Amino acid sequence: MRGVTYTTPPTKLSSSTLEQLTIPHPSYDRAKVQIGIVHFGVGGFHRAHQAMYVDKLLEMGLASEWGICGVGLLANDRRMAEVMEAQDGLYTLLLEHPDGHREARVIGSIVDYRYAPDDQEGVIELLAAPTTKIISMTITEGGYYIDSAPEINVFGLVTEALVRRRDRGIGSPTIVSCDNIEGNGDVARKAFTTYAERVHPGLGEWMSANTRFPNSMVDRITPVTTPEVISTVEREFGVADQWPVVAEPFTTWVLEDSFSDGRPPYEEVGVMVVDDVTPYELMKLRLLNASHQALCYFGYLAGYRLVHDAASDPLFADFLLAYMDSEATPTLQPVPGIDLDEYKHTLIERFANPGVRDTIARLCYGSSDRIPKWLVPVIRENLKTGAPIRLSAAVVASWARYAEGVDEQGEPINVEDQLADTLVPIALSQREHPTAFIENTEVFGDLASSQRFVDEYLWALDSLHRHGARATLESLRS
Repeated sequence: MRGVTYTTPPTKLSSSTLEQLTIPHPSYDRAKVQIGIVHFGVGGFHRAHQAMYVDKLLEMGLASEWGICGVGLLANDRRMAEVMEAQDGLYTLLLEHPDGHREARVIGSIVDYRYAPDDQEGVIELLAAPTTKIISMTITEGGYYIDSAPEINVFGLVTEALVRRRDRGIGSPTIVSCDNIEGNGDVARKAFTTYAERVHPGLGEWMSANTRFPNSMVDRITPVTTPEVISTVEREFGVADQWPVVAEPFTTWVLEDSFSDGRPPYEEVGVMVVDDVTPYELMKLRLLNASHQALCYFGYLAGYRLVHDAASDPLFADFLLAYMDSEATPTLQPVPGIDLDEYKHTLIERFANPGVRDTIARLCYGSSDRIPKWLVPVIRENLKTGAPIRLSAAVVASWARYAEGVDEQGEPINVEDQLADTLVPIALSQREHPTAFIENTEVFGDLASSQRFVDEYLWALDSLHRHGARATLESLRS
């Protein structure tokens, strides 16, 4: 079941053409929506997730003061700025259902967009405005290293704005991290206050007293927009959109109810607003995110390039469920309102959704940020309690084998990682020095000092070298 195939030219998306569209689109008056949220890092995920929730609230007439202004910082954000300007901030959200049908809606909650390198002062003043009550971000797991931040960065812009707010007697906004980091609000608090105190002594103390950093857990698989997605939106829904976003229908947002100056009524559109996010974030990071890591390196080495193909393979599905059941779940806290068994099986179904067409390469990207945050904590906890670590150690070994930069057919692998220049040479040395990869303390800390972990890791790495990914997974089944 697909959309109607349009034979007439698609309608170019903009505010002036909304009423010509046949798909759902904003019925609210976007000209009357006030900016209350400034978001750094407007990529596919933000547009499929947080902006979608605000759009729902606007459609219900519940968030006229909570419109979003996106801010781009990086060189590749310039293209987003151009598209946002051309389309008046509008874009199409395309949902791919497992049964093959699609649905689309034009999202209107991003009512402005600024490219910071072209307008630093304007961005700072927007952040300093009393109407800006929330500053949110999706800047990736590696975006919180303040010492390696680019010259124009979120920390500098927000710090300058907070100085002005303090000096003008304006209260602090809430700073909301929506990145896949355990305790993301706590991580953001440390990064922002440390940076602020370094640049403006005394500001960190003011922030500690006035600025809230709620923790959050976000969940929606959102692959990169491809030319095929753009053509699908044109062909099946009659919309010429330069940068639509595609996502699975499943979505979750769990948000700590800790705000400096009010918030949208998120609970009205299905957001779980709770006192403690920790059980939910551990569930997501150690089940979904770590399972992505468990899937991607083995999958790539075995020849898979799309996530749904690997997840549909019973050998891989069994491996993921075994990891989740025997190693990840014992490290979790009770999760109120969640049936963990159902959640785990739903994850496999989501990974196997053929409509999403998520790539293995996307999951492999930035491993040195992801493995230490999502999988290593599982290993450490199970080492302490004597619980199994065999499957987790095998995942680390699969990453080490992948990082050699050559697949099992002898074809080159493009290892995309901020530490690739050091990781690849280390991985290439491990046939002579098998523990070289895990002796990298920058990534693994002292994990190589655990003989139990080393033994399991070396078995898996040797099996990958001798027999390959599939045979290794078959051995792990027994």
